[in-house]
Amino acid sequence: MIVLLDRIVAVAASVRLVLTGRGDVSRATWVAVIAALGVLIATAVSVIGVLRTPEGLTPVALDPPPSADQVGTMPTDTPRAGQARPAATSPTRPVPPQATAAPPTPEPSTSTTAPTPVTAPPTPAALRADFAIAENALLSYGAAVTISNPGEAPVARWKLAITLPRESLRVSSVEGATASQDGAVWTFVPDGSAGQVPGSPSVRVTFRVNGSSIGSTPTACTIDEVACTGLPH
Repeated sequence: MIVLLDRIVAVAASVRLVLTGRGDVSRATWVAVIAALGVLIATAVSVIGVLRTPEGLTPVALDPPPSADQVGTMPTDTPRAGQARPAATSPTRPVPPQATAAPPTPEPSTSTTAPTPVTAPPTPAALRADFAIAENALLSYGAAVTISNPGEAPVARWKLAITLPRESLRVSSVEGATASQDGAVWTFVPDGSAGQVPGSPSVRVTFRVNGSSIGSTPTACTIDEVACTGLPH
């Protein structure tokens, strides 16, 4: 603007000199006046162009004034307007945690527990049977067979065989067993009440033979194919 005013004043002086009608104005003076006018017009155009397009100028960055809330809470180390701001620092990368060694795997114990010995159950012993005439009548007699177990293991099944002299003789009133006939042989097997012979104790089987004790006593007696004792001769 100062340059423009200087140019205007100089041109005005030259024009006034020409208009006063001095006769000694030379051609050089006219050229100077015209040149000054050209410079004045060019300067005016430049100034007007700059004033109309202020966005073409590089703006000066100024920080906005702090608000009332920011003034009360602004830290003392906050840089003011016009002061240089510290350069932004890159965020610190987190340090990865160091890998920890896995705990050692406990070695299996080499000591082994001795297996508990399995005790085999005792073998059942052979049963024994003792025959005896318990009651004697005119046309019949009662008999009893005592079955004993000399061993410790109980015996669940057994078979008592009584052979009578004739097939016509009958057996009745059986207790402690179940009887079946095959000719002259009568077979006694355990029933539900006295089937198992425990270790050491005994089982008693009783029955009645329909016939006289004279000539009608058993001719053979076995318990599991072992001969009985106590048979009359």
